Amino acid sequence: MSPTRLHTKSGRFVDTHGRHVLLRGVNLGGDSKVPYPHGGTQYPTDFADHREASFVGRPFPLAEADSHLARIRRWGFNCLRLITTWEAIEHAGPGQYDEDYLAYFTEICRKAGEHGLFVFVDFHQDAWSRMSGGDGAPGWTFEAVGLDFRNFDSADAAHVMQHRFHFANGNPRQPSYPQMSWPLNYSLPANAIMWTLFWAGRTLTPDFCIQGQNVQDYLQGRFFDAVEKMAQCLRALPHVIGFDILNEPGLGWLGQSLSTLDGPHLPGPAVTPLAALSLARGIPTEVPLIPPSSDPGGPRSDAMCRLNAAGRPIWVEGATCPFERAGIYRLERGRIVPLDEDVFKRVNGRPLDITEDVFAPFFAEAAIRVRRYREDWLLMAQMDPIGAISGRAFPTAMPCQSVNASHWYDLGLLLSKSFDQNNSIDVLTGERAEGPAALRDRYVRQLARLKGAADRFPGGAPTLVGEFGIPFDLDNGRAYVEWSAGKRDVFGPHTLALELMYGALDELLLSATQWNYTATNRNDLRIGDQWNQEDLSIFSVDQIDDPLDPDAGGRAVTGFARPYVAAVQGHLTAMQYDRVSGAFVFTYQADLTVQAPTELVLPLAQFPHGVAIAIQGPVQRCEDTPEQGSARIWASASGTVRVECRRKAAHGNA
Repeated sequence: MSPTRLHTKSGRFVDTHGRHVLLRGVNLGGDSKVPYPHGGTQYPTDFADHREASFVGRPFPLAEADSHLARIRRWGFNCLRLITTWEAIEHAGPGQYDEDYLAYFTEICRKAGEHGLFVFVDFHQDAWSRMSGGDGAPGWTFEAVGLDFRNFDSADAAHVMQHRFHFANGNPRQPSYPQMSWPLNYSLPANAIMWTLFWAGRTLTPDFCIQGQNVQDYLQGRFFDAVEKMAQCLRALPHVIGFDILNEPGLGWLGQSLSTLDGPHLPGPAVTPLAALSLARGIPTEVPLIPPSSDPGGPRSDAMCRLNAAGRPIWVEGATCPFERAGIYRLERGRIVPLDEDVFKRVNGRPLDITEDVFAPFFAEAAIRVRRYREDWLLMAQMDPIGAISGRAFPTAMPCQSVNASHWYDLGLLLSKSFDQNNSIDVLTGERAEGPAALRDRYVRQLARLKGAADRFPGGAPTLVGEFGIPFDLDNGRAYVEWSAGKRDVFGPHTLALELMYGALDELLLSATQWNYTATNRNDLRIGDQWNQEDLSIFSVDQIDDPLDPDAGGRAVTGFARPYVAAVQGHLTAMQYDRVSGAFVFTYQADLTVQAPTELVLPLAQFPHGVAIAIQGPVQRCEDTPEQGSARIWASASGTVRVECRRKAAHGNA
């Protein structure tokens, strides 16, 4: 299918021909969070060169683009969630845009269209910035508010791999930096201060101004200006369908009590807002320590740990804490005293509504900013991960042509990096799934709830699961050890896990973009996707045996390279695929007023010797293009059509 502009209608994506479009894609890529070529978290750094960083080459150099994009298309994907960051665009300083990067990124987008791929741009962030344990915002944002990121590590204000990991130690798993521990940053001072000011500076710190603007307006204004720079560059590319404005935003301290712990916490130090403010001031502080074996929602241990023992402040010399100036606390005999316990739970004298007070104006501004350059761009909307898990509703007045782009993961699988199809526990509910069927049913229920979040969107909105996926370094990289020993059938558990996830997506007819494709991924537990030891890439250079093999580098390819209906001459009503039997069955309501055929994606990884297609219903003709892994069906009248595709055997028989 040649990519065209899309719009939303009655909860579906619709193309310019009027066809119901299903988007099945991949995030490109995991290493786009860090500079090229040596910006990965496997390289120790003090970030002193943050203003000179370059992201030209992420997700891959232009010379390699065609080979990677052709591979992605061969595997059946028709869409990219293409990763960029605020830092990549504006790392040199406020208003100093990297024109070389913008030109490079535009060319990557253009090439994606040549390969038949839709694109939507994701402004990615995790834990605010690289200097605070994640990615996203430029380093100068800390300087603008008066924070010195050089002191973050010694003050325990951020949990950063480049500081905490002992790179001279050959052990890839280390107690000083436990696997999947980077989310701890959201409660630590560096992150919490920035997000709180970003969302609520006008309310909480009304007198804190930068260059004549309140800190909230300054930070959001600079961010949206960077978004606009990218929008300007891409407006002429019709296959760029929209923007995912901000990946998994943090909330800082909004909605929390000042000096008590609210809600579940990850293993590690449990830091209240008051304790975080104390750490930022350079005051050694005792906090509860959640042991690694604890259930995030269960009882807490009595263990304590001492943070910022060095007594190092993170405010630059001469800067004063804006929260103290605003009367939220006071310093008394070297200790912080709370003055307003519920200050982060109120706005204008009433209870804070995070949906309406935080996200509604943000989404409204996002739509205005990008649609200055193209009115038809879609707004891919997501809220904070905790809100998504807890079922927080989207705003009542979402901009038109918005999409529910929330994320979904099997959290037990993601955090433990272990998969047992016969004994899988839901870490949020404690529910145990015994066997693949029960696990798939759980996935369907969870995704159905996520899909329901779009019910409040005006006119009904499609859901596109912006991220889902699995770690490939399961069980301490067992598959990599077996691969190095010469075994090749090493991704069985990974394939099954993906099969169950895609089966649930099929049942609910959901669009989705899998996390992720990383061109520089390695079978090294320290490196993975080059970011905080995450390793969810469906591609790795270490999986390449034969460079001439078009599937070379793929991991668990048959788990994700699956058949689906990409565009429907009418609307899709049901779809399912059985990988073992090779049977793909779907039904749709044909609409003869739609003047373009139904288009099928039939990946060669599933149908290497072709496909036998049987059709019931009003169909004029069917054209199969096995060498391209596709087929097209033209209806002869409106009505119900049932299609069954079966894998042919090597000798040509079904």
